[in-house]
Amino acid sequence: VQLVESGGGLVQAGGSLRLSCAASGFVEDDYAIGWFRQAPGKERERLSCLGKPRGKLTYHNFMMGRFAIASDPASGIVYLQINDLQIAATGVYSCAAVDDWGHQCSALKTTEYDYWGQGTQVTVSQ
Repeated sequence: VQLVESGGGLVQAGGSLRLSCAASGFVEDDYAIGWFRQAPGKERERLSCLGKPRGKLTYHNFMMGRFAIASDPASGIVYLQINDLQIAATGVYSCAAVDDWGHQCSALKTTEYDYWGQGTQVTVSQ
């Protein structure tokens, strides 16, 4: 499984970004993909995820409001839309995946993700 993030950069407070995670190489169809953020000096936190329990694509947001996950199954890209960015949102955003997970993605712990992308830096300025 390979995951490649893109779309990060420098943005002013109040702005928006759409991050992309190009995912490929899944052996099983019931995979799960999550978006995470690690701010400087803080632990990695879950933002959003998608999964395919019983073949049905489902989404889950851990932080309501500013984050929205979406996907384009045909291209294998998972997006994270971030609106109204604040300085506290600065950090490295990463996507991660588990192959062969037939349950709700919200049940996955961060430590249970097997594959990780290299991350993309998001810096929010005043």
